[in-house]
Amino acid sequence: MSEDRTIGLDVSKAEIAVAVYPSGTQWTSDTTPTALEGLVARLASVDARVIVLEASGGYEAGVAAACAAAGLPIAVVNPRQVRAFAHALGRTAKTDAIDAEVLALFGARVQPAVRPLPDAATQTLAALVARRRQLLEMLGAERQRLSLATARAVQRDLRQHVRWLERRVGDVDGEITAAIEASPVWRVREDLLRSVPGIGPVVARTLLAELPELGQLTRRQIAALVGVAPFNRDSGQWRGHRTIAGGRASVRAALYMASLVATRHNLLLRPFYERLVAAGKPRKVALVAVMRKLITTLNAIARTQQRWTVQPA
Repeated sequence: MSEDRTIGLDVSKAEIAVAVYPSGTQWTSDTTPTALEGLVARLASVDARVIVLEASGGYEAGVAAACAAAGLPIAVVNPRQVRAFAHALGRTAKTDAIDAEVLALFGARVQPAVRPLPDAATQTLAALVARRRQLLEMLGAERQRLSLATARAVQRDLRQHVRWLERRVGDVDGEITAAIEASPVWRVREDLLRSVPGIGPVVARTLLAELPELGQLTRRQIAALVGVAPFNRDSGQWRGHRTIAGGRASVRAALYMASLVATRHNLLLRPFYERLVAAGKPRKVALVAVMRKLITTLNAIARTQQRWTVQPA
């Protein structure tokens, strides 16, 4: 029965290794459009409960999209979680076939949640937001090199590249704005998110593009997805510090900047932050608490479609 079968896909640039659990069936497929079409048809014939593949730097996107378009149950999982699972099993060897087998077993034992993939428009917006972030990283690096350069020829070249990068950031900003303005849903959601003091256009657009689950999960689930949910570190009578880990780094970075602003200008979160600091919490711990409260608030706003109306006590 389908609930007994899981499939693991190890995706690389030119080849996809496939493993089926518990039968142990394995095969490989090219990544050409024709081969991918045949792969999707064969995967559908297996009738598995879940098809598991890792987030592998973008190679998995086309395969996941093709499977999702065919209505197959896809789960894209964190590679670190899969490697930890493999080590727990004693699978230290690493080949494409072994990785596919581990992914299939991971699907059977861990049972990762099957979530719908973002639609094409959301994927495009996410790509633009990611590209803007890459351009800003390159711009910062070139400005740093310019501050250290002594040769005039190098300085001239760096200045030209800095100006070009600045223009490209502006161009991408315009493309992001056009994409959001073309969608009535995104316009409304951006307006709702930006009603919260501390949330500017960059943070709002990062959330729209890279956290499409906002408003669809519980407050605990959304905090864990972003990576601001605290994890216990206790053993016997020893009580360790709570820590955060994992999650979506780009979303967490944007949320961090928004929380810094909120601790100064948000009439609800500022006193919340100050109370934690006054109670002896380290400022970094208090700031993480603000991040968690901010994302759960944004999650509630996205779910209820109600603008920010909370007043300070």
